[in-house]
Amino acid sequence: MEIEFASLEELYSRLRPALRTKCTEMKRQGFSYITEEDIWNYLKEKKWKNAYNLGLHEMVDDVLNCDDLYVDSYLKEKLNKKHRTLYFDDVGDEKNEKETK
Repeated sequence: MEIEFASLEELYSRLRPALRTKCTEMKRQGFSYITEEDIWNYLKEKKWKNAYNLGLHEMVDDVLNCDDLYVDSYLKEKLNKKHRTLYFDDVGDEKNEKETK
């Protein structure tokens, strides 16, 4: 019996127990800053990007067996690409901001 999902949100919801398990495992390994969403985004953008007709069991296997260091590298790469701004006031007024490099 093939399971079909109406949306990515529904698929995420079905994979959430596996994502939670992997996240807990990664926290025990010292990756306390990685979230379920980070694991999902990594798999969606890297592992499943060109995959078609994956079964739920294959996706659960991917979640539980993805390499911790790859997820960590992916997250650090994403964070390094974000625009970071240093604010000197509470509201981030543009006249008082200085971009950091």
